[in-house]
Amino acid sequence: MTKTVIGTYADMQTASAVVSDLVDAGFHRNSISVIANDANKQYSSYVDHDTAGDDTAKGAGIGAVIGGLGGLLVGLGALAIPGIGPVIAAGPIAAALAGAGVGAVTGGIIGALVDLGIPEESAHVYAESVRRGNVLVAAQVEDNRVDEASRIMQRAGLIDIEHESAGWRASGWNRFDDQAAATDRSISTRSVDQRTPVANTSSRANTVKTGNDETIDVVEEEIQIGKRAVETGGVRVTSQVREVPVEEEVSLRKEHVEVERRPVNRPASSADLNALRNETIEVRETSEEAVVAKEARVVEEVRVRKDVDERTEKVRDTVRRTEVEVEQLGTSGRASSGYSAFETYAPDFRTHYKTTYSNMGGNFDRYQPAYQYGYTLATDDRYKGRNWRDIEPEVRSAWNTQNQGTWEDFKDAVQYSWDKVRGKR
Repeated sequence: MTKTVIGTYADMQTASAVVSDLVDAGFHRNSISVIANDANKQYSSYVDHDTAGDDTAKGAGIGAVIGGLGGLLVGLGALAIPGIGPVIAAGPIAAALAGAGVGAVTGGIIGALVDLGIPEESAHVYAESVRRGNVLVAAQVEDNRVDEASRIMQRAGLIDIEHESAGWRASGWNRFDDQAAATDRSISTRSVDQRTPVANTSSRANTVKTGNDETIDVVEEEIQIGKRAVETGGVRVTSQVREVPVEEEVSLRKEHVEVERRPVNRPASSADLNALRNETIEVRETSEEAVVAKEARVVEEVRVRKDVDERTEKVRDTVRRTEVEVEQLGTSGRASSGYSAFETYAPDFRTHYKTTYSNMGGNFDRYQPAYQYGYTLATDDRYKGRNWRDIEPEVRSAWNTQNQGTWEDFKDAVQYSWDKVRGKR
């Protein structure tokens, strides 16, 4: 019995190296499939001719890779697949996708992947990965060599497909759409796991450089609580019709006619003479027999109903958020809490004051100590890595020591400064 070991890779060079290692390990080339997005037409020009003498094929370039695949695998060819566009494919998946000798697609990529033994739900993920520019390698191997094939395919450049597809779903993707426009592989984004094909679900912050600027994306998870029905038991009520023997006693009557003849010897009277005529007497016998009649009667009702109880359950979980700490670097390595460093944020604090407190009278100078207090807290190592909810009781007490009973008037300014300096606003 065979199983399919599958992986997607960030580039053709890596996929070709995987195929080469599989063949060198004794896996049959007829059982290995490759499919790659060729939206930019960078592969198809190498499919129909030998690249050995082509200058572009020298070294480890794309031409050499495609030429190498042509020698390793069967059926290397260029196709057009709905929802992906131009691809190159080799092996069993190429035969499943293309008509004999005409290059016409006879079935969708989902069907071709399912034919390789991949569950339909996973097939949608792998098809979308190809659409977004990754290179798919699939090997059909015997059960006793699955681990060996998996080890060969675990190399740098292997795509963390579960993590990558989670990102698609977060952006609204649900399943592969063969009616969707093809994707230019040059703009696809990939998550590469360089250790193992098992999904890595740890939080990541993407860094994008623009000229001399560097932007850190702050990623925050939101918890969404839903409900689903789970069977916890039930009752099955079955009705059957069966025959039960019954017994009753009934008294039946039966008639018998007896004819008795006895000799007499007496003179005939006038009555006897009058009775001297032809006459027939008929006496019938009757008997009773049991007659059985049945009457159906309802003797019991069985009622089945469901009672619904509602309860409130508290769901506890954790969400992840990218924490960005901003440090002002000076001669000592970390900015002091001095007034000059505080001035870096002063314009923003003045804007916050105008939008929050300007209608309450006074001026910015009245609230400046609160903003500076929040700045001091944010740059104090004692509070590094802690959140506002944890530290508020402590900092409120310290504030009220110097400014008795004014915390409620100024706490929003303190918290805003704390968040701003720590990069949360």
